[in-house]
Amino acid sequence: MTETDTNDINTEEIKAILDAEKAKMKLWLKVCAHCSLCAESCFLFTTKGRDQKYMPSHKFINSIGRLYRKKGKVDRKSLEEMGDILWNRCVLCMRCYCPFGIDIPEMIALGRRICRTQNVYRKYDTE
Repeated sequence: MTETDTNDINTEEIKAILDAEKAKMKLWLKVCAHCSLCAESCFLFTTKGRDQKYMPSHKFINSIGRLYRKKGKVDRKSLEEMGDILWNRCVLCMRCYCPFGIDIPEMIALGRRICRTQNVYRKYDTE
């Protein structure tokens, strides 16, 4: 993730993106029963020792869900933590399955889009 000043986050831009997707996010966050049935569809969850931080619902709730609850008012550190979830714990393979119809990949992609607008990207090794 980028390492720049925490004051350079455009919260109004984040809020505008969130507002455009508000109906879906609100419904999907409300519908999520934390049942963990989505976990079995995630190969990262199954290959990383079934660590809950790799569960699709955990990734969704702790990234875009957090942004939604805070109405986009986050600092750089928080956004970089979300970016870590969105890029390092998800490959966006689109295999997530939610029995309640939550489109987790769409929400992960939305979180990545928001991060990119604030210059928070996946950090690749430079060596």
